[in-house]
Amino acid sequence: MSAPQLPPISADRAREIIDAFPRAAVLVIGDVMLDRFLVGRVTRISPEAPVPIVTFDHESRRVGGAANVAHNVRALGGRVELVGVVGRDEAGEQLVASCREAGIRTTLAPDPGRRTTTKVRVVTERNQQVARIDYEQDTEVNGVVEATLLAELERRGNHVAAIVVSDYLKGCITRDIMRAAVGLGEGRGIPVLVDPKIPHLDYYPGATIVTPNHQEAETATHMRVRTHNDARNAAREFLKRARCGGVLMTRGDQGMWLLADGVEAALPASALEVADVTGAGDTVIATLALTMASGGSIAEAAWLANEAAGLVVAKFGPSVVTPEELQAAMNQRLVTRGAGLGS
Repeated sequence: MSAPQLPPISADRAREIIDAFPRAAVLVIGDVMLDRFLVGRVTRISPEAPVPIVTFDHESRRVGGAANVAHNVRALGGRVELVGVVGRDEAGEQLVASCREAGIRTTLAPDPGRRTTTKVRVVTERNQQVARIDYEQDTEVNGVVEATLLAELERRGNHVAAIVVSDYLKGCITRDIMRAAVGLGEGRGIPVLVDPKIPHLDYYPGATIVTPNHQEAETATHMRVRTHNDARNAAREFLKRARCGGVLMTRGDQGMWLLADGVEAALPASALEVADVTGAGDTVIATLALTMASGGSIAEAAWLANEAAGLVVAKFGPSVVTPEELQAAMNQRLVTRGAGLGS
C-alpha cells in the first residue's frame, strides 16, 4: 500500500504566502558558527603520507549554524532577530560583522571562556572536501551569559511571529533557555520550531514542531527508517518521546514525512541535483518558520520548505534561497508533480 501524500498547494497560494514574507518576523536562538573554506588545487599525493597536497588558491567565509538559519530567513525577505553566543576572538568579530552585512539584527553575547565555533574546510576547486577542522567548546552556557540570552529571548521574542531554536549541541541551548522559548511561544500563541540534537531530546517538550533528519529519528526511537511506513512509525514514536506538537522528518532523497495537525503524509524529494547538503536543515527550518509566521499552515510550510531544500542542496556550502527562486520552483515543479499526488 502506497503512503499518503501531502496534498500540494497551488502556485497562487504559494505566491500569497511568499509575498507576505517581508511583513513577518522570526526570532532565531541557538548555536552560531563561522564556516571557512580554504580552496585550492590537488595535483599530487604527498610523499610524506597518503594524503592529497592542496595548493591554496583562495578563502571564503560564510555564517553557519543558527546564523545560517537567520540568513535564510533574511534572504527569503523576512525580518529576523538572532540570539546566540560567541567567543572574544577574531572569529566572533567576523561573525558579528557578517550578520550585520546580511541585515540580521543580532545579540551575540560574548563569552570570554569559550571560542567561537568555527568549521574550517579544505576544499578542491571542484568542491570536493578534503578535510575539516573544528574549533569549538561545547559546554553549556551558564551564569551571566545564560542570563543575557534569556533576557534577549524575552525582549526580542515579544516582537516576532515565530521562534526557531537551532540546537547544534554547542552550548547555547540549555534546558532553561528551551523552557523559556516554549513558554514565550505558548504565552504569545506563536509557533516554536526546533532543529534538534538527540542528546537534548528531553529539552523539547511543548515545541510546536521538531525537525529531525532520518538518522536522528532512528537514534531517538531505536527504529530503522527505510520506507514510508518506517517513517510513519518512527515519527509517531519520536513525537511521544520528545513530547512535542509535531514532527517533520527530513529523509534526503526520500523527501520528508510530516506528522502534525492531524496530518500524516509524505512529501517527495524536490532536488534535481545535489551538490552539497551542508546547511540544508537550516534552510528547511527557516522556511518553515517564516511560512508559519506569514500565516501559512504547517502543511503549507512543509511544502515550501521541501522546495527550498531542493534548491539549496544544488549549491555549495551553507547557502540561501531567494523568494524569486522559491516562487519559480513552485511554478515549475510543485504543481506539475502535484497532479499525480494523492493516489
